Amino acid sequence: MRFWLLDTIRSYEPNVSLTATKNVAMSEEYLGDHFPEFPVLPGVFMLEAATQAGAWLLRLSENFAHSIISLREARNIKYADFVQPGQTLEVYVSIVKKDDRLATMKMEGFVNGRQAVSGRLVLERYNLADTDPDRRSIDELLIKHFRRIEQFTNPRRRDNAAG
Repeated sequence: MRFWLLDTIRSYEPNVSLTATKNVAMSEEYLGDHFPEFPVLPGVFMLEAATQAGAWLLRLSENFAHSIISLREARNIKYADFVQPGQTLEVYVSIVKKDDRLATMKMEGFVNGRQAVSGRLVLERYNLADTDPDRRSIDELLIKHFRRIEQFTNPRRRDNAAG
């Protein structure tokens, strides 16, 4: 992941659900082009925020067991409202079905209590060493990286580290 669309993990229940937020600021470069007269968070970024929330739900629920978590499929995605600079997108994901490799999730995004986006996501998770044992060290580096990032996005983790 080259960029983060989530600012904070607000809550999560292992193997059940996670709520996170994305604060949209006018300083975000892409808003100048999308759209110059009416800047809004692009729909694909709403989808990416939900995908990142789903990935964090899996990482936290499974104790960072997989180095790679990616979107395999997006189903029935519906955009219902705009997210403008100064607004916060609250993303909610919940697990519908999960097996060894795939997890299906329901996702919703809200702005000021109004639904902005909804749909289903299928996330795939695995380790690089599953197909090439020589890549185990890359898995370990990626997992270490995500554990470090989690300190900054999960308030419960930050509070525990400070106390």
